[in-house]
Amino acid sequence: MAAAFLTHLAGDRVDVRSAGSEPADTLNPAVIEVMAEKGIDLTGFIPKLLTPDAVHASDVVITMGCGDTCPVFPGKTYLDWPLDDPAGQSLNPVRAIRDEIEQRVRGLLAELLL
Repeated sequence: MAAAFLTHLAGDRVDVRSAGSEPADTLNPAVIEVMAEKGIDLTGFIPKLLTPDAVHASDVVITMGCGDTCPVFPGKTYLDWPLDDPAGQSLNPVRAIRDEIEQRVRGLLAELLL
């Protein structure tokens, strides 16, 4: 959701990569539904594995609780956003997670695009 919001809000001003330390095979249907409510279509997106190359190519790395499994490189900015996992949750909790992510992404963009 964070990558989708960042892409949606920043357009071509920010190069966005999205990956996880233990990605699911498919996107959570509740996530697809609540993001569609915001006008963001995630159908067809496939979760990707986080690789050291992706982290190395990034300036800012946002983690969501991956702990020691995330590669760390000197000179990168790391932000950890402790958020609930939407897996197995109904729509209302997933909406709350979505809204918190949107708020954090908007704050990040305000800092990056000063």
